[in-house]
Amino acid sequence: MAFVGYAVFDIHVQNVHSLKEKRFVLRSVKDRIANKFNVAVSETGHQDKWQRCELAVAAVAAERRSVERTLEGVRSLLDGEPELRVISDETDIL
Repeated sequence: MAFVGYAVFDIHVQNVHSLKEKRFVLRSVKDRIANKFNVAVSETGHQDKWQRCELAVAAVAAERRSVERTLEGVRSLLDGEPELRVISDETDIL
């Protein structure tokens, strides 16, 4: 049986002054998340606001705990980013 988990993060992007700067920061973060955790990641909201974003992350694994650890790792990576502040998150595992 496979477990599918997702997390949606509402994020404040600090110290950016344009959509171009926001995209530069997010591209780097999204690439690191995808490469480090082997997950799908996409900007799913607030695309027209230069200091906000919503990132969605999806993970699939054979064990529920593996999905939980992966999504916890993504949250830790986001918390460690000096340009980002996670405002809220929603996680579910199916």
